[in-house]
Amino acid sequence: MNGKPGSSHNSLWSRVAGASDHPFLKLPLQYRFDFTIPFSMNPSQSATSLATSISNSLHLESKLPAVGTTIFTVMSNLAAERKAVNLGQGFPDFGCDPVLIDMVNVAMKDGLNQYPPMAGVAPLRTAISAKIDSLYGHRYHTDSEITVTAGATQAIFTTIQCCVHAGDEVLIIEPAFDCYVPAVRLAGGMPVFIQMDIGASGYSVPWNKVAAAVTPKTRLIIINTPHNPSGSTLQEPDMLALADIVRGTDILILADEVYEHMVYDGTLHESVCRYPELAIRSFLVSSFGKTYHVTGWKVGFVAAPATLTTEFRKVHQFNVFTVNTPMQHGIAAYMANPAPYRELSAFYERKRNLFRAGLANTRLRLLPSQGTYFQCVDYSAISDLPEAEFAKWLTTEIGVAAIPVSAFYDQPRESGIVRFCFAKKDETLELALSRLKRI
Repeated sequence: MNGKPGSSHNSLWSRVAGASDHPFLKLPLQYRFDFTIPFSMNPSQSATSLATSISNSLHLESKLPAVGTTIFTVMSNLAAERKAVNLGQGFPDFGCDPVLIDMVNVAMKDGLNQYPPMAGVAPLRTAISAKIDSLYGHRYHTDSEITVTAGATQAIFTTIQCCVHAGDEVLIIEPAFDCYVPAVRLAGGMPVFIQMDIGASGYSVPWNKVAAAVTPKTRLIIINTPHNPSGSTLQEPDMLALADIVRGTDILILADEVYEHMVYDGTLHESVCRYPELAIRSFLVSSFGKTYHVTGWKVGFVAAPATLTTEFRKVHQFNVFTVNTPMQHGIAAYMANPAPYRELSAFYERKRNLFRAGLANTRLRLLPSQGTYFQCVDYSAISDLPEAEFAKWLTTEIGVAAIPVSAFYDQPRESGIVRFCFAKKDETLELALSRLKRI
């Protein structure tokens, strides 16, 4: 080091030519950074140590102070540690159709690897519009009403950011997927919670309580059908009740329909866009990850009227701007064949039936599973442990991981219910069932 003779360390500024004339030192003190570098350190102290010392002195106030490690991560880590069958996290343990991968590969080899249009590639938006029209009888304009997103979570986050202002209230029906509330709070909104009823026929929405929760500050109502975690679905009376609540107001609707192609027992998916009175005020969110067994691709979409889409895209362009190009083209080509999504309900209904038949031979009480790839069970005949503790016991002692439904509430509600995911290979389900029968 080239310091003054006898000095044990060097002043930062003495090592800068003309330091005494540096403009920074001529600034009034109130305009300088309030940032102290610890020069009492030994000259041999490493840059890493210096960086650590500085970072430890910094303070960042959390915008989400109540958020920690998600229950999904906790249970998956515990399942891996105990070599348990992981029926906790909601994704398949089987692959997608190789044809879909081939179509993405073709797109990459054809040079479709640069930025696509912000709203998504035209062939995919056209295919989405045609699919919605053929299934639900509502035609969204390809150019002005459909936006491809980086999965459904980004679609939900961007929807909330574009329409919720500070002080606005957002009605959230619990149990609810965990990404809704943080997005509302980051937008400055106030979540208002309405808990679903739980009866012999499973979960249901108490629409009278939803109506009672509406105030002049209500900006948005979030619905989810088919519903995660309960596996329930909204039917025509539910949608008509929702229409009655929002009629004559400026309330918007966020419809999380990522499990739209997983409805069972001959019922139809009641998409928000089947109802013109609802469609005109709704953001419809769906996911190709759920539909095509490619959750890691993170590709979804939002369909909404042009006026709503305009505001959505203002946020979208500065959030992710755009989405993976070759995967968009591959999915667009794959959608030319409607069989994969039209036959998905039958595919998962068979797995649901297999799993339910096995669970019927256990001490767990089955709740209805009308849609999604989730099955909830009541364990009150087995244990009076809180749900989180029972889920941990089930993982460590029985070797099957589940998710406590209490984790889907802002203030945990103990109902003695856990959620399993049956989007697994048959042999995975059979192994889990063999262990559950030992309880």
